[in-house]
Amino acid sequence: MASNMKRIFSLPDRAHGLGPITYAWQRSHGNYLASTGTDSTVKIFDRHGDMKGIFTLPGRCTGLGWDSDGDTLALICENSTGIFLWDTSTQRFTQIDSGLKDPMTFLMWSKFGALLAVGTSKGNLLIYDHKTSRKIPIIGKHTKKITCGAWSAENLLALGSEDRTITISNADGDTLRQTQLRAEPSDIEFSEMKGDERSSIGENTVSVNVAKKTLFLFNIDDPDNPIELAFQQRYGSIVAYKWFGDGYILIGFSQGYFVVISTHMKEIGQELFQARNHKNNLTSIAISTALGKAASCGDNCIKIHDLTDLKEMYAIITLDEERSLDAISWSEDGQLLAVSTPRGNLHVYLARLPMLAATNQTRVAHLTSLLEVTIEDNIAQDEPLAIQVEVEPSYVGIGPYHVGVGMNNRAWFYLFGDNGPEQMKDSREYLGTVQSLYMNADYAAVSFEGKIQLHMIEGEAAGASDERESRLFPDPDQKNCKITTHAMTPDFLIYGTSLGGIHYFFIEDWNFVVEHRHMAGIRKLFPDAVGSHVVFVDEKSDGYVYNAADDTVITIPEFSPMIQGVLWENWPLDKGVFISYDAEKIYTYVYCRDSVHGSRVLFAGFTKLPYGQIPVLLYNGEVTLQTPSGKLATLLLATHTHVFNENPTELPPNDLKTAAQQCIQLRRFKDAWIYCTILNKKDMWQEVGRAALESMELDFAIRVYREVGDVGMVSSLQKIKTTEDKNQLCGYIAMFLGEFNLAQDLFLASQCPLAALEMRRDLLHWDSALQLAKALAPEQIPYISREYAQQLEFTGDYMNALSHYEKGVTQNEAEREHDEVCAAGIARMSLRVGDLRRGVSMALKMPSKILKKECAQILESMKQWTEAAQLYEQGQYYDKAASVYIRGKNWGKVGELLTKITSPKIHAQYAKAKEADGRYKDAADAYKIAKEWVPRINLDHLQNPEEAVKIVRETQSVEGAKMVAKFFQKLNDYGSAIQFLVMSHCNDEAFQLAQQHRQMEIYADIIGSDATPEDYQSIAVYFENEKNHFLAGKFFLLSGQYSKAMKHFLKCNAEDGQAIELAIETVGRANDDVLTKQLVDFLMGDVDGSPKDAKYLFRLYMALKKFGEAARTAIIIAREEQNAGNYRNAHDVLFSMYQELKQNKIKIPAEMATNLMILHSYILVKIHVKRGDHLKGARMLIRVANNISKFPSHIVPILTSTVIECHRAGLKNSSFSYAAMLMRPEYRNDIDLKYKRKIEMIVRKPDKTEEEEPLTPCPVCGFQLPETELLCPDCKNNLPYCLVTGRHVMRDDFCVCPSCEFPANLSEYIKHLETEETCPMCSERVIRENLQKVADPHKYIYPDTEATSQEQ
Repeated sequence: MASNMKRIFSLPDRAHGLGPITYAWQRSHGNYLASTGTDSTVKIFDRHGDMKGIFTLPGRCTGLGWDSDGDTLALICENSTGIFLWDTSTQRFTQIDSGLKDPMTFLMWSKFGALLAVGTSKGNLLIYDHKTSRKIPIIGKHTKKITCGAWSAENLLALGSEDRTITISNADGDTLRQTQLRAEPSDIEFSEMKGDERSSIGENTVSVNVAKKTLFLFNIDDPDNPIELAFQQRYGSIVAYKWFGDGYILIGFSQGYFVVISTHMKEIGQELFQARNHKNNLTSIAISTALGKAASCGDNCIKIHDLTDLKEMYAIITLDEERSLDAISWSEDGQLLAVSTPRGNLHVYLARLPMLAATNQTRVAHLTSLLEVTIEDNIAQDEPLAIQVEVEPSYVGIGPYHVGVGMNNRAWFYLFGDNGPEQMKDSREYLGTVQSLYMNADYAAVSFEGKIQLHMIEGEAAGASDERESRLFPDPDQKNCKITTHAMTPDFLIYGTSLGGIHYFFIEDWNFVVEHRHMAGIRKLFPDAVGSHVVFVDEKSDGYVYNAADDTVITIPEFSPMIQGVLWENWPLDKGVFISYDAEKIYTYVYCRDSVHGSRVLFAGFTKLPYGQIPVLLYNGEVTLQTPSGKLATLLLATHTHVFNENPTELPPNDLKTAAQQCIQLRRFKDAWIYCTILNKKDMWQEVGRAALESMELDFAIRVYREVGDVGMVSSLQKIKTTEDKNQLCGYIAMFLGEFNLAQDLFLASQCPLAALEMRRDLLHWDSALQLAKALAPEQIPYISREYAQQLEFTGDYMNALSHYEKGVTQNEAEREHDEVCAAGIARMSLRVGDLRRGVSMALKMPSKILKKECAQILESMKQWTEAAQLYEQGQYYDKAASVYIRGKNWGKVGELLTKITSPKIHAQYAKAKEADGRYKDAADAYKIAKEWVPRINLDHLQNPEEAVKIVRETQSVEGAKMVAKFFQKLNDYGSAIQFLVMSHCNDEAFQLAQQHRQMEIYADIIGSDATPEDYQSIAVYFENEKNHFLAGKFFLLSGQYSKAMKHFLKCNAEDGQAIELAIETVGRANDDVLTKQLVDFLMGDVDGSPKDAKYLFRLYMALKKFGEAARTAIIIAREEQNAGNYRNAHDVLFSMYQELKQNKIKIPAEMATNLMILHSYILVKIHVKRGDHLKGARMLIRVANNISKFPSHIVPILTSTVIECHRAGLKNSSFSYAAMLMRPEYRNDIDLKYKRKIEMIVRKPDKTEEEEPLTPCPVCGFQLPETELLCPDCKNNLPYCLVTGRHVMRDDFCVCPSCEFPANLSEYIKHLETEETCPMCSERVIRENLQKVADPHKYIYPDTEATSQEQ
C-alpha cells in the first residue's frame, strides 16, 4: 500500500552531528519538536519545520522532556549538575542547580502537574516542583544508576536501576513498594491491568522490559504475585512496548515482529495478533490514541495499522534515502509523525490534518495541508483551487466570492479573482479567540467569547464608514445573553443563545425579523440554503426543525444525542431531506411541511460513517466526506442506494421493491411510479398511494389508484380535490387512510365540523356520534339513537337498545315512519327484557305483519306459546301459529286453522293427534292432506284394504307393503302377499312363501330384474327340482351359472324356439368355447339328428360377435326366404345384419348389399304403385326383372307386373322386351289368363318407342348418368340409393333416415311422409321435423372407408 502521508519537513543532514539523535514532541499542543544529538545542541522547531530556538549544552544530552501542559522543556546532560529549561512563552533557556553532585542520567515530568523527577548515575533522586521551585533530594533511592522510570496518573513514581530493582514512590519521594528483578530493567510504564474488579488507585500495574527478553508485570495491589511473560525466541529481543485500549499491550521485537497481547486474567499472555512487519529488524513502535493508529519502524519503512482492526494496514511510508530507521513518535494530537535515523536525520510526516471545512452551495473549502486550503466543487466538476495561507488555520469559512481562514483572534480573507485567489489585505483582528466563521456574498460573521461580530468583508478596503459596515451581537443591553452558535444564509444572520433564543437578523434591512424562544438553551443550529428552515440542537441534545415562516417547531424522531452536525440536501428537488451525523452513523430525515399530520419529520434510515471521516456536503443522496488525509471522498446514503438506476427494467424484483420503498420514503413519487410500473405489485401501488395521500399529493394519488383500478378511491379523491379548507381536506384524507381520530380532530378544526359527525355515523361509532351530535346537531340525536339501538339489538345489548329506541321517538307526525321503526324496536326490546305485556300490546296495536312475526319469534324462543301463537295468527302466519298451538297442546285452535294451513308437517302432527284420540277417519284425511300415506289405519281400523293397496302402489312405501303383505297372508291370497313382500324388499320371506304354496312362478315374474344372483340361483334350484328345464335354465342364466343354464336349455323340447334363443344368449354372455360347441352341435342336428332353423345359427354368430359368419348365414337365410317367396322376411334379415355390421364398423359384403338393394327395390314397387307413380314402379320392376333368377317362386308374376307397369308408364320398348320373355314356352302357360291376351297383343304389335331415362349427376364425381343407375361409369363407384325411390342419391338433396341412417333424397322422403308414416327400409315411424338436410354427405357416400380402417 502506498503512503497517503505527506512529509512536512526534514532536518538537514547531520544537523546534530554524526550519530543518533534524541527528540520529543511538545505535550498537549504538539506545536513544537525538540531535538538534540552528538553535537550537544538543542534545537526547537515548530510544526512547519521553522526553528524557534537553539541552545548548546555543556555536554551530551542524557534526558529531555516536556511538562504536562507543554509549556516547559527540561534537559539534562553530561558534565553538568544543572537542569536546563526552555519556556514556550518567552522562548528562552534558563538553568537551575539540582544540588546533586553526581551526573544525571534520567529525567521525567509527571503526567499531571509540574513535578520533574531527575535520577543520577549513583542512584540518587531529585523531585523538583516547577510551580513552587521546591526541590526534594532523595539520596540512595537506588544503589546504582537510575536508567528508566515513569509517573502514574496518581503521581506515583516508578524507577528502574542497574541494581536490578524497581521502586515505587510517592510525590515526596517516599518509597511505597520495592521489588527485585532477575536482570536490568528498561522501559517502565504505568497502566491498569484489567481484573474482575476495578483498582482503587487506577493505574495499578507497573510493566518493565527486563533484559529485553521478558515483560514483567508488577501489580501494586498484589505485590507478592508479579507476572513475568516470555516470548518465542524467533521474535528476537523486545525493542519497545506500548499499552493501549482496555488492558492490551503492543510489543515490537528486534526481528521485525509486531505482537499484541492481553492482560485480562482469563487471557493473560495470549497473542491476539502477530505479524512480521519488517524483514530485517524493527527499531521502534508508537501508538496514537487520538488517531487510533499504531506505527512501527524498521529497515527503511514505517508501517501504520488501525487499532480497531490491526490486520488492516492503514499506510506504509518508505524512506528510499535511508538505509535504516531509529525511533518513531506521534504528536499528542496524532497529526504529525516523526522518525529519526541512526545517521542523525529526522523526518516529520503529516498523519492527520485538522478536520477543517466549510461549504457554500456545492463548493467545499477544506484543509489539504497545514498551510494549504483547497476549494473543490465535485458537483460542477470545477478544477480544484489551492490557496497557500500564512498560518495553520484553526477555522475556515467560504462565501460565494471569498474564503476566510484564521487562528486565535486573527483572520485572513481571500478574493476569488480572475487570476486566482488574492489576499485582500492584512489580517483582521477580533476582540477574542474566534471559534467559527461564516460568510455570504458581502458579510462575514465570526463568533468569539459568546458574541458575534458581523462585518463587511470588503468594507474597510473601500473606505466605507457606514454604520452597516459592522455590528456586534448581542446588543449591549442583553448582558445575560450568551450566543452559543450561529450561521449565515444569503440574506440572514441566524444565531442561537444560551437562553433558548433563535434570532434572524435580516442584513438588507439591518434589523431583526424573526425571534423564537425555545424552552432550553440552543447548542447548535443548521439552516437550509435560504434559511427558511433551521435544524437546531438544544442543551438536552434533542433535535428540532424550526420553520421561520410560521414559527413552528417539530421534534426530530430518533435523534442521536451525540450528533456532531447536520447537512441539508443541496439538490433542488429534494429540499426537505437532511442528514445528521455522529462519530459512527449518518441519519437521514425527510421534512414534510404539508402532510395530513401537519408538518413533521420522518426518519428514513441510517448509514454507517467510515471511521475518522466527517460529512461536509449532501447532494442528491451522496455525501461528500472530509478524510484525515486531507482528501474528499463520497458516500452514497443507505437510504438512496437503489434510487438511481440507469436500466431499472433489468433489476430483480427484490431490488425493484427496495428502490420503490426508498423513493416513497424520500417522497420521490415520480421515481416511485417508474419502479412500481415495472414491479406491478398491488401492495406496492397501495403503499405509494398511501404515502402520496399522507403528503397531500392528491393528483398523484388519483393517478396511482386509477392505475390499480380502485374506482371508489379515485371517485372519492376527485370529489374532495377542490376542497379549499385545508383542515377539512386533511380530515377527508385521514378518514380514507383509516386514521379516524385524527380525521375527527381535523374536521372539528375546519369550517365544516359536521363532517366529523357524518364520519362517525358512517363508521357506526355511535357513542362518538352522539357526543358530537349533542354539540353540533342536537336534532340528529333521535336518528342516531335509532341506528345505535339497531346495532345494540344486533349485538344483544337489549336494555341499552330499548333505552336508545325510546330516545329515538320524536312524536312528530312528519317523522311517522321513523317513529314506527322506534316503536317496533321498543316492542321487541320490551319482550327481550321481560316486559311481555307491554311488548305484546304494542305488537298487536301496530299494523306491521313483520313486527308481529318478529315478536312472535321472540316469544316462541321464550316458550310463551299462547302469546306467540296469537301474534302469528294476527300476522296471518297460520302455519307458524298452528305449529306453536300444537306445541301448546291447543288442538282446538289447530282445528280452527286447519283450512288455512299449507304445511304437510302440521297436518301430519294433527293426524297423529287425531289417531291417538281414536278419530281414525279424521286422522286418515289429515294424513292424506299431509301426503303421508298410512295404510295401517285403512287396514286395522277402517277395514278398507282397497285404499291401503292403492296407497302402497302409489307411494311404493316399504313399511306399507309389509303391512299389506301380512294382510293378504291372513286372507290366504299368497300371490298378492308375495307381490307386496317383494315390494317391501323381503325377498327371503317371499321366496319361502312361494316355495311353501307352490307359487314360485308368480314369485319369479314379480322379482323381475331387481333380484340378486343368489335370489336367481334359489329360484333356479327350485325349478331344477321341479324338472322345469326352461325356467331352471332361465334363472341359472340370470344368476350367471352358464353351464347349468345350457344343460337345462338343451333338455327342453327341440322345437321350443324360446329355449334356443335363451341358449344363444347364454353362449353370448359366457363367451365359452365348450358351451359354444355344444350349442352349434345341437343346432346342426348332431345331437338329435334334426338340424334347427338357420336363423338360430345366425343369432348365435351375432351373439358371439362373429359378424363375418353371421353375414354369410344371413345371406343363406335370406336366400332361403327368397326362394320360398318370403321377400319381406328376407329383406328384414339382410337389413338387420346390414345394421349390425355397420354399427360394429365392419365392411358390408357386396353380395349382401346387392341382395338388400334388389329386395328393397321389389318392396318399393308396391309403394310406388299404391301411390300411382307407375314410372318409378316400372323402373324398380325393371331392376328386379333384370335379377329375376333371385325370385324363382314368382318369375312369371313379376315379369307380368313388369310388362303391365312398363306399358302403363309409357316404357313401350321395355314392356315389349319382357312380354317377349314371357312368351317363352317355360313361362307362357303360367301367365294369368287375365293378362295373357294383352301381353300377346304387345308382342304381336310391338311399339318400341320409349323416352330415355332422365340423367342426374353422380353424387361422387358429378358425372351425368341415368337416375336409377347405381354404378357410375366415370368414377366406377357403387352409388348409394334413395330408400324411397331406389334411384341414386343427389348430393344437394341429401338426407338420412333418423332411425336407420339409410340415405335418401330429402324431397322424395318428404313426399313419402305425406302418405306414409314409416320408413320403407326399417319400418320405424318417422316424424317430418326430424328430417334434416345433410350438408356434407361424405361419410354416407363412402361408408366403406371408415369400416375398412376399423377392420385394419
